[in-house]
Amino acid sequence: MHVQNLEKIPETPRSGPRAGAGSLHWAWIVAGVSFLVLIGTSGFRSLPSVVLTPLHEEMGWSYGTISFAISLNLVIVGLAAPYAAALMERLSIRSVLSGALVLIALGTGLPAWMTAPWQLVLLWGVLVGAGCGAISLAFVATLTERWFVKRRGIVSGVLTAGSTAGQLVFLPLLGRLSDNSSWRTASIVVALGSLVAVPFVIFLLRDHPREMGLTAYGAEEAAEGEPGAEPTAPEAAPAATSAFGVLRKAARTQDFWLLAGTFGICGVTTSGFIQTDFIPAAHDHGMTTTAAAGLLGIAGVFDIVGTTFSGWLTDRYDSRYLLLVYYTLRGLSLLMLPWLFADTVTPGMLVFTIFYGMDWIATVPPTIRLCQESFGSSAGVVFGWLWTAHQLGGALATAVGGVIRDNFGSYTIVWFTGATVCLAAGAMSLAIRPSNPLSREGVRL
Repeated sequence: MHVQNLEKIPETPRSGPRAGAGSLHWAWIVAGVSFLVLIGTSGFRSLPSVVLTPLHEEMGWSYGTISFAISLNLVIVGLAAPYAAALMERLSIRSVLSGALVLIALGTGLPAWMTAPWQLVLLWGVLVGAGCGAISLAFVATLTERWFVKRRGIVSGVLTAGSTAGQLVFLPLLGRLSDNSSWRTASIVVALGSLVAVPFVIFLLRDHPREMGLTAYGAEEAAEGEPGAEPTAPEAAPAATSAFGVLRKAARTQDFWLLAGTFGICGVTTSGFIQTDFIPAAHDHGMTTTAAAGLLGIAGVFDIVGTTFSGWLTDRYDSRYLLLVYYTLRGLSLLMLPWLFADTVTPGMLVFTIFYGMDWIATVPPTIRLCQESFGSSAGVVFGWLWTAHQLGGALATAVGGVIRDNFGSYTIVWFTGATVCLAAGAMSLAIRPSNPLSREGVRL
């Protein structure tokens, strides 16, 4: 993905506030608005697991039918991500994000009046899928590259962790709304939350520092050509062309398929099985939706802790062995899960929730590191395709989980399947050999 050059500008800004000594750089306002947008987007990702059972009971639709709409959403999110950055280059970040938030609002608000399953598939699957696909890790990467030279890694980490944790933290609120009012109320609240973010995007978000008469945060302290200086790369191919060109060449390597396979399994066991099926499974054992959603909310809090600690470990230890540990422990925890369900929150279930939260996206830092070691300067684009694999894995697991529940009456097979593929992912991680020649030059078109 090509990032436009940040031009050197006169010290005196032509428009907008200037970041003088001691003043707040506009990059932090952009980061704050972006965090708000990601939190609003995460509301929908919390919604399906909360309203899945109420929809099944009220509308009489099978778990498989409802899960298909969720699965389609995950597929479209994954496929849309590589193209979202291209639209941001061609149009603007503000226009793409505003349109995406409106799509999410329509896709979550209109289901309150739906009467047929195809409407759910269209609204949840297509509209919300396209909206969430535009607000993904590709958006985070684009924004931080344009606005930050210093603190780029910290900002990227906070935005990424906040997005994932936010969707889990939303769960207690939406679960209480669903229990005390109806699933329609929860759906409308998510829609309103998305719309609230639109004015902030329009009035506060800017595509480039030069629009404010500024340079990127920290750029003035980095000398031209030194690490951390503003990008001065030549013009590259259009984003869509670059994305497919990189994919074609990366797909010829073993490392790509091993990374895509392990990260796809990460999606299977997070956004697929746990995020979609945990609450309905707990409900099957007599636990209230509010209590089950509260458990996933706790997982969201510990997700931030686990991801931050994983980043610290990634700087110090072999990423392959970290992934082996993460996936193996995740698989063992899923093996125990069927015996932890009860009608109330038990100490064992609380321990599982805390552990799973810390492990939720702990796989991301070592996966990024291995991607960088294998694909060098093209690692960002390659990771975009790994994110697609993650979403496709989650989509497949969501669809399979609903079918298993319809045919066997429980989710036990789901948890055993998740455990098996996690153990396989751990073994696959050790087979990664980041000594590919592409790591020295990147995947060139």
